[in-house]
Amino acid sequence: MKKAFKIIGITVLIIFFLLLAIPFAFQGQIKDIVKTYINDNLNAKVEFSDVSLSFIRSFPQAHVTVDDLIITNYKPFENETFATAKNIAFTMSLKELFKTASEDPIVVNSINIDEALLTLKTDKLGNNNYDITKTKETTNTTADSTGGFAFDIEDYKINNSAFTYLDEGSNIQIYISELNHSGHGTFSETASELDTKTTANMSMTIDSTNYLNQNHIKLDALLGMNLKDQKYTFLENKGYINQLPLVFNGYVQQLEDGQDIDITFQNPESSFKDFLAVIPETYSKNIEDVETSGDFKVNGIIKGKVSETTIPTLDINIASNNASFKYPDLPKRVSNISINAAVKNTTGNSDDTFVDIQQLDFKIDEDMFRSNATIQNLTKNMLVNADLDGTINLANFTKAYPIDFDKELSGILKGKLNTSFDMNAIETNAYGRIKNNGSVSLTNFVFSSEDIVNPIQINKANMTFTPGNVSLNNFDAITGSSDFSANGTIKNLLGFLLSDKNLQGNFNVNSNNFVLSDFMVEDTSASETSNKTTSANESLKIPDFLDCTINANAKTVVYDNLTLKDVNGTLIVKDQEANLKNLTSNLFNGVLALTGKVSTRTDIPTFNLNLGAEGFDISQSFRDLELLQNLAPIAKALQGKLNTMISLQGTLDSEFTPNLSTISGDALAELLTTSISQNEASILSKLTGALNFIDFDKINLNDIKTQFQFANGLVKVKPFNLKYEDINIVVSGSHGFDKTMNYEAVFEVPAKYLGSQVNQLLGKIDDPEVNKITIPVTANISGTYTSPQVQTDLTSGVSNLTQQLIKIEKEKLLNKGKTEIKNILGGIMGGNNNNTTPKDSTTIKTDTTKTNTVTEGVKDILGGLLKKKKKEKDSTNN
Repeated sequence: MKKAFKIIGITVLIIFFLLLAIPFAFQGQIKDIVKTYINDNLNAKVEFSDVSLSFIRSFPQAHVTVDDLIITNYKPFENETFATAKNIAFTMSLKELFKTASEDPIVVNSINIDEALLTLKTDKLGNNNYDITKTKETTNTTADSTGGFAFDIEDYKINNSAFTYLDEGSNIQIYISELNHSGHGTFSETASELDTKTTANMSMTIDSTNYLNQNHIKLDALLGMNLKDQKYTFLENKGYINQLPLVFNGYVQQLEDGQDIDITFQNPESSFKDFLAVIPETYSKNIEDVETSGDFKVNGIIKGKVSETTIPTLDINIASNNASFKYPDLPKRVSNISINAAVKNTTGNSDDTFVDIQQLDFKIDEDMFRSNATIQNLTKNMLVNADLDGTINLANFTKAYPIDFDKELSGILKGKLNTSFDMNAIETNAYGRIKNNGSVSLTNFVFSSEDIVNPIQINKANMTFTPGNVSLNNFDAITGSSDFSANGTIKNLLGFLLSDKNLQGNFNVNSNNFVLSDFMVEDTSASETSNKTTSANESLKIPDFLDCTINANAKTVVYDNLTLKDVNGTLIVKDQEANLKNLTSNLFNGVLALTGKVSTRTDIPTFNLNLGAEGFDISQSFRDLELLQNLAPIAKALQGKLNTMISLQGTLDSEFTPNLSTISGDALAELLTTSISQNEASILSKLTGALNFIDFDKINLNDIKTQFQFANGLVKVKPFNLKYEDINIVVSGSHGFDKTMNYEAVFEVPAKYLGSQVNQLLGKIDDPEVNKITIPVTANISGTYTSPQVQTDLTSGVSNLTQQLIKIEKEKLLNKGKTEIKNILGGIMGGNNNNTTPKDSTTIKTDTTKTNTVTEGVKDILGGLLKKKKKEKDSTNN
């Protein structure tokens, strides 16, 4: 016995190792068979990472697995992925492995597909991406009679997969996710049964209308299969849409030119709780303990032929009468619910399908809402006719239905409206075919969100609807410390709501106090800021759907540290641009005028503005406006008025603030200055030390006019004139937004300001011309505004004075000598001819000696002056 067990054990081990080893012998053959099947049957690019064979997983059958399958389309869907699968597994009899590729097909008994993604697509030209099977040619040996695979399936499974159907011509989109489907049956017999179980999430959109949105679908169905006639009959089944149960009866039969369908369905329980079950669980929450009354019936008949030109006739009805529901944890009940709706098609022509909502009423607390509508021509130019009438207290919504809002709703919405339109009229702005009549009002509505700092309270809003036009009769709201009211017209409200059209309108907006910070997002924490570095470059965008004109009038507008009074202007928003027209305001005790535009068409927003200021308080405006601080920083030391015209353009950062390094433009400024404060300007202190003959407190800065240009962070100032008593001053140069500067000031200094010794010399030169002598003294100003450097050329200026004085004295003596000669000659010519005694020659020598003496005296005095001034200069600058 012991020996027998030993033999059995050895035999089992041998069989086990054979089961492990044999697959390697057949693996190459399996790959050849798979490749042969693909090449013979599919017109697409097929890739897979591996094909493996196992006898262990499904013994005594063979188990074949294809891993990482990818099927990619050729033209006209070139390089688009048709299908992928993590793996596809087949089981088959062992004898199938011994067939060669030229013999009969390998018979597959079961298929298991994991994590597949299938995309079926039809383009606008009618091309299908799933037309990838090769056309069979009639030969002595047909392609499907030898090689490849044949299917005698008893079991199949599709696990955790997804399916997408896109029809661009009909604008139909179907998405199925989390698909799990299994089936068990015999496909080889003429008549058999297939037992299936299916769960999935389904979304369906037709012509931009979302009919299903991640609705959970479940179907357990026993199908009768007549494979000879290709007819499939519902035997026992129960399906669920979300939590709504449905029972199906009837059949689907495949025809040569389409399918024949005859299906009826209904909800078996007829409880109003079934209505709540239709709503996705995310919104309806747990309905197990919801108290309901009244009925809810769904039934339908789908009957007829599906072909390229026809669809089955439809008769689907939804009805409820005097129903109600109440959630156990909420205080309010929704009652008086009446629903009478149908989807019908009596001709089989898809264009004749229509929706008829004869009644949709409900009541929350004391507020009643009534509506009805018809929707026709669903597949082409959809026609809509609807009536809405009722009152809704928004605060009662969350008290009667479990809707989660970030903040509580409040306010009373009242409306009575009839609308009739076709979609083509909305898309083409054919307002004559858009018939709206009625009114809608909203009172005491409070809206709050994480995107705004303060809740917005709409005290009153009233709109009147007329054909082709919506009038905003009044709008009154507050937020934070801001108030605003508005009226105007809206031209294309339905087009905006239903067809992605621009929102067109004209509005008048008024405010007593408008604080911009009331409308801005609160600053996030440093950690949140650091986590958003990837989006730091993303700028705000002006919505591309806005096409409106806003006439604004505000008594007070507060922006950061600026307070603008009596603001008036027009804002035109279109094509992602905001154009300012004739905006005026009182600011800094003067008047501001502004025109220009801001554009967000490009990734980086740009602006182009013309700014005019008249009578601005200089010190206040240069203290509070960063732009003026950078254009003329020294002006903050001045007291007086400013008139200016500035044209500038550049880019905006992510917070819509001008990026100073990108702005460029030019400006013309006029200063009406009454006083100057040296305490506010280090430059003036430095100049006072270098040029002690000027009292900068007394310098005349009134009526200064200057022009400057700026670009790339550099401001270039054209020469302008200043006056200090009888000293003319010309200033020019440049400075950077980084506070560096490079300026030159040329002072035309009269000689009398150069000290007592020069004045003594001037007194000795008894000539009025010396009082007109001026010396150009240049002050070069560099460094920064907080640490300026001043250098002068006073030394060369005094040397220039020396040359001028010598020249004057020489001309004076020369003129005197000429006079003496004339006098002598005159005496000789007109006196006693006998007097031949020559005039003493020492007279002329004396004059020559005097000239030399004066010249040397000037040189000595100026030489001493130069030494003195040099010492003063050195003590000033060093």
